[in-house]
Amino acid sequence: QVQLVESGGGLVQAGGSLRLSCAASGRTFSYYAMGWFRQAPGKEREFVAGISGSGGSTYYADSVKGRFTISRDNAKNTVYLQMNSLKPEDTAVYYCAANSRNSYWREATYDYWGQGTQVTVSS
Repeated sequence: QVQLVESGGGLVQAGGSLRLSCAASGRTFSYYAMGWFRQAPGKEREFVAGISGSGGSTYYADSVKGRFTISRDNAKNTVYLQMNSLKPEDTAVYYCAANSRNSYWREATYDYWGQGTQVTVSS
């Protein structure tokens, strides 16, 4: 079992920045590929960013490429999402997730999920 706890969400003005953290406990953290997803009101949950177990490979949705950066610190069992140049359309609940399949884009491939953290970007 892997437990995931997100933090770092909040209210920020458009153009601002936030850094989300996701702390993992349980089995060997570096074994798992990690992803960030988000769900806006009335919309389906969507992929935002993913990172391999070693941190050597990263993947981004087109909507956040160049603005968001995913990283991980395996010594601290934590994955991060640095969000810059935030836009009102980035408003959503952000979830981190872990999977053992080295897969990133599809929600169904993830085994473990956090409870989510709210990010609100005001215009």
